[in-house]
Amino acid sequence: MQLGLFNLMTLRDHPDGAQGVMRDTRKMVETADELGFDVAWFAEHHFANYSSSPSPLMMCSYAAGWTKRIKLGPGVIVLPLYNPLRVAQEIAVADTQTEGRLIIGMGTGYQRYEFDRYNVVLDDRVDVFLEYWDVIEKALVDGEVEYKGKHISLPKTHFAISTQQKPLPPIFVTSSHPKLLERFKKWKAVPFLAASTLGSPVLYKMVDGLNDAWTTIGEQPSTKPLAIMQYLAITDSRSEALAVAERARYVGRMAHYLRQASPPLDDNSYISNQAFEGEYTLDQYADNMVVGDPHTVAEKMVADIKRLNPSNYTCNFSFGCMPIELAHRSIVRFKNEVVPLIEKEVGPIEALGVTPGLARKAS
Repeated sequence: MQLGLFNLMTLRDHPDGAQGVMRDTRKMVETADELGFDVAWFAEHHFANYSSSPSPLMMCSYAAGWTKRIKLGPGVIVLPLYNPLRVAQEIAVADTQTEGRLIIGMGTGYQRYEFDRYNVVLDDRVDVFLEYWDVIEKALVDGEVEYKGKHISLPKTHFAISTQQKPLPPIFVTSSHPKLLERFKKWKAVPFLAASTLGSPVLYKMVDGLNDAWTTIGEQPSTKPLAIMQYLAITDSRSEALAVAERARYVGRMAHYLRQASPPLDDNSYISNQAFEGEYTLDQYADNMVVGDPHTVAEKMVADIKRLNPSNYTCNFSFGCMPIELAHRSIVRFKNEVVPLIEKEVGPIEALGVTPGLARKAS
């Protein structure tokens, strides 16, 4: 099982603003590299303080210069918002700049606020994604592409650059849609599911949906790789856990409002910290996420591992613009205190998530 670090890069109350968030992100990724994490992921979101990372491939290229071993991935490229010819070139450049450490993460997107401003129809995102991937695949694998589709048509175009990894870097896809699973079988793409601040109960339902989708296309879910992401914090008291939960709640509120055409904004043009009907209480956030002392965090992760057998377990330690001292403390304590507890229960981390035929039924 690979361990990942997820970087959402929310801007909320950092004393140094976006520059401070960027500096903190670098510190977390450098620490993950030193601690032996396998992958660092960078989010993509637009126009709002939900994330200050509108270009995850740019973040991967930036991180290539000050990391040594860790793989770097866009988490994820929201493909319908791009010109696929440009994406193909930037993937090739990023894989070159990282010296073959790039992982390709792609998704269809979900935030109406972003799609409306790029003049892309949200309901068309799956079909657009599939056409754009056709273009990217041919461009990078064959070195040339000519395409005529419903959503894009291109004259014959030759590519002078290609990826370092042949034929392509590893691919992760944040979707359970049967069309996408079928399309990416040939590449053994890894579904990457994240309930984010909603935690394990929602994540397990998402994996159930993925299992059903695999079954509909004639595949056995338990033989397929799976990447998951959880929000994680190591705390020493209930008051600390609730403080962490408050930051998670703010992220959850932003994600909720960005599904709408016009989210409420405050005087800084940040998404307003407004409650919405049906949202979690702070206690629910703290209990449903992977939050608590090292033993509690280990127990929650072991439960995830035993239920889901993930091949990649990605952690977001720095959410809601969390102070770097707290996020950094969590990642260090995770490696030094939590991982040994997990391995005592289920064995070496690197041996997990690779056994075919293991039952995977989330709920």
